[in-house]
Amino acid sequence: MSTAFLAAALVAQPVAVPTEPAATVVTTPAEDAGAAAPPPTAAAPQGQDIVVTGRRRRDDDVLGNVQVLGGTELASSVRPTLGETLANQPGVSATSNGPNASRPVLRGFTGDRIRVLADGIGSLDVSTSSPDHAVAINPLTAQSIEVVHGPAALLFGSSAIGGVVNVVDNRIPRSIPSRGVGGQVNLGYGTAANDRLASGVLNVAVGGGFVAHADASWAKNDDLRTGGTILADPLRTQALASPDADIRALAGLKGDLPNSAGRSAEVAGGLAYVDGGLNVGVSATRRTSLYGVPIRYSLDPAIGSESSRINVHQTRYDARAEMPLHGAFRQLRFRGGLSDYKHDELAPDGGVNSTFFSKGGEARLDLEQADRNGFGGASGIQYLDKRERIRGDEKYLPDSRQRQAGLFTVQHYETGPVRIEGGVRFEKSRLTAAADAVVGNPDLRRSFSTVSASVGASYKLNSDWRLSGDLARNARAPSIDELFANGPHGGTASFELGDPTLRTERSIGGEASLRYAHGDTHVGLTAYASKFGNFIYQVPTGEIRDDLPVYAFRQGKATYTGFELEAGAPIGTVGGVQFGAEGFADYVRASIKDFGPAPQIPPLRVQGALTAKRGKVDARLEVERDFAQRRTAPNETETNGFTLVNAAVNWRPLEDRPSLTLGLSANNLFDVTARRASSLLKDYAPLAGRDIRLTASFGF
Repeated sequence: MSTAFLAAALVAQPVAVPTEPAATVVTTPAEDAGAAAPPPTAAAPQGQDIVVTGRRRRDDDVLGNVQVLGGTELASSVRPTLGETLANQPGVSATSNGPNASRPVLRGFTGDRIRVLADGIGSLDVSTSSPDHAVAINPLTAQSIEVVHGPAALLFGSSAIGGVVNVVDNRIPRSIPSRGVGGQVNLGYGTAANDRLASGVLNVAVGGGFVAHADASWAKNDDLRTGGTILADPLRTQALASPDADIRALAGLKGDLPNSAGRSAEVAGGLAYVDGGLNVGVSATRRTSLYGVPIRYSLDPAIGSESSRINVHQTRYDARAEMPLHGAFRQLRFRGGLSDYKHDELAPDGGVNSTFFSKGGEARLDLEQADRNGFGGASGIQYLDKRERIRGDEKYLPDSRQRQAGLFTVQHYETGPVRIEGGVRFEKSRLTAAADAVVGNPDLRRSFSTVSASVGASYKLNSDWRLSGDLARNARAPSIDELFANGPHGGTASFELGDPTLRTERSIGGEASLRYAHGDTHVGLTAYASKFGNFIYQVPTGEIRDDLPVYAFRQGKATYTGFELEAGAPIGTVGGVQFGAEGFADYVRASIKDFGPAPQIPPLRVQGALTAKRGKVDARLEVERDFAQRRTAPNETETNGFTLVNAAVNWRPLEDRPSLTLGLSANNLFDVTARRASSLLKDYAPLAGRDIRLTASFGF
């Protein structure tokens, strides 16, 4: 991953709770300065410790495909949005709605089929309802980001069919700074959008086992400079054929992406008590952002192109308690969050077209067992209560409420080279919509009871090779949008029609992995497949309402298959320079019966990199090839392939201050026009052109 601005992500990785009660956790000076060694990633040698879903586990006992992005690797790939931060990970793409709104796409799934979490709790925003709604989680303050598939995903909800993205931060401190005070300051600048950003983190031991935390971040960007024309070739051809001169002029748009500028600010404070394995604390966060949504140009002279900006405000309160236990159980963990979120969708003159409100909270209680005779696991309960309402022109949903209660357990047994892991989750969902004359519906109430289960096993063939696989049966209740939508939705440029009679979406799937790790050499291959019944999707009906095409939710059968291949190895040392090579490939194929290919599916992608390191300097040269996507859904255009070349160098100039890091990177060196097939706006919003980035990070 090419180096981006070095953000607060460089702070030390989270300290996992010890397996037994221990002395008060105190960080080292390096951790105080945010200069801890990078935690292992998915490519780590077997047997190393990684942090997965808040618990420290060995890399070779994790089933499924688990990636942990942290330390210097996270610092080199972090962006203002979670989607772009993770877009270079195997099996991960992004919705890419401009530089300020991009959500992760896991194995072709997004929206309500993946869970995006802040330290185990949902983002409590409205990002799943539309790709132009940004996720209210700041990757600039992350210590690590986990991408989880397999049995462990059941810990976080039945909607995690595609997987889980969990952002771990330190706003509720987990440790006491060894020198009493520790922190991190980060600065960055990027040329493609004239990015200016700054962030800072401060942890202070205030005595008696208490630690206070504060962090703040600020970012601002102008319109994004792209590598070529704004409209994709099929739309340019259509525009040039128009008799309207203004529409013909759209074919010549190039360079800056109109209406893509934005700014954001976030401030947070926390207080925690740390005493051995006991950790209790709270935090409060205030987030604001104002960003433009790239214009979806109309090529019909009778229908104007809409230009809007989104003004976001969220206040969030979080709490965590971790208590060591004795005997049959090792630890009791509580995690909860409350959020008051709203955003205004603004017209070009600054007037408010629509306002989205979301209030609610989520809480979970986990009881972790002590490992005995190879047996271990965790069980818990989880509850979500969220209310949403829309006021204004884009009221496509009635006032609604979602309540969801889950009961789950994940258990494992390990003996010799064999590890078996399984989990089951029961979930009760209640979704209600108030009577609303605007969207033309009476009181609507639906209840769903779902059971999801997963089982997997791994076998260590020898010290270097491990074979694993898992099977899962998932059940997902329909979302509020899928059930109750009935109105114009600007984010998708459609008139959406929900179906209150939708049934539970069910799937049966599995994956198999073969991994090799010896020293710094590693190879991993994962293949997966899922078959769905009652798969929920949207179809164009051919009608036009409010000058928008009508899309209705339907159910049918669907299949998703794919693979991920990754590898890395040292090449050798020449002239004191240590050279290495690494790369990955991924692919997804998805079809819906009687409809065709599923929409917004990323194509085959291959990436390779050459790395070099000597003393205080490390460098990387990377080439990524995204192949053309010709297998498209009805009413979806094809996506041309593209090749990106990126280069980066990091320098740590002071031996006595190893946390001081200076970075220079050049992304998309050849200024090519690139569009992601996973983006709903791909034909209107290409990715950044050539981007030169300067970064500085300093810990103390």
